[in-house]
Amino acid sequence: MSNSEAEEKEIPRLVVIGGGTGLSVLLRGLKRFPLDLTAIVTVADDGGSSGRLRSEMQMPPPGDVRNVLVALADVEPLLEKVLQYRFSNGDGLAGHNLGNLIIAALKDITGDFNHGIQELSRVLAIRGRVLPSTGQTITLKAEMSDGSLVEGESRIPRVGCRIERVFIDPEDAKPVDEAMEAISEADGIVIGPGSLYTSLLPNLLVKGMADAIRASSAKKIYICNVMTQAGETDGYTASDHVEAIYRHVGSELFDVVIANDAIPPLAIQQRYAAEGADPVLPDMDRIRKHGCEVVSANLLETRDVLRHDASFLSRSIMRLIRK
Repeated sequence: MSNSEAEEKEIPRLVVIGGGTGLSVLLRGLKRFPLDLTAIVTVADDGGSSGRLRSEMQMPPPGDVRNVLVALADVEPLLEKVLQYRFSNGDGLAGHNLGNLIIAALKDITGDFNHGIQELSRVLAIRGRVLPSTGQTITLKAEMSDGSLVEGESRIPRVGCRIERVFIDPEDAKPVDEAMEAISEADGIVIGPGSLYTSLLPNLLVKGMADAIRASSAKKIYICNVMTQAGETDGYTASDHVEAIYRHVGSELFDVVIANDAIPPLAIQQRYAAEGADPVLPDMDRIRKHGCEVVSANLLETRDVLRHDASFLSRSIMRLIRK
């Protein structure tokens, strides 16, 4: 084996699964480390520009994929602004995001949503690989505690009723082959952070996805949110997040749970409380009862909003998968 082959073999293969802001924040940290990185991204969004393209072009929504591509790309600030640009005027253009339109165009040019993503990944020279969890158009649905059924990822958190379960339609939506291969070959698999019911579970509910993760020999890591989300996880502790996932896709999915144990500044807490969000309590003992190792630490990066400290999380993940 040549030196270059030996070095390539030593680079850990990491799969990160999720969507929304949390996934993009984490990937901006991870791309600075020597990793063979694959991001598997939710395609359940049905709001805004993504929702319009989904409806009009019969394609999976591109918004979460776009954000992940930007997070992994080494692009000039102006190009990032171009990809994230949202039109404010124009008949038919107002509200659309330019990056979404580019992905839609590449989907038509290549004839396939995933192929279009790979072509844009090549143009942007991203550090890693971005894959949709499924190439099919799926709809997220939720059964609420009052027995009602809500359809649509964007509508579910706005109902104001506790979520009992979510499911995707069609329930037999097939995963992208490359995503399943990445999971089977991974040294580490990270799920989260992200909206529990509308970003994480839509990936895990794709047929065969959870079973493939469970069967993988990789270190499986769940990163819990630092704050609850109004309409989704009101009053949830860290173990409530884990147990909700296990109720949907079966237990023994995670080896390690990373949870925040720091208290946000009071002013930040008050601002989030006004929006119906509170700190997620890290109930370690209850998590350990599920057979998970717990890593608890100050995960907060506090600015105008709370974010996970991507640099600290990335170093923690690297230590775990190198054990």
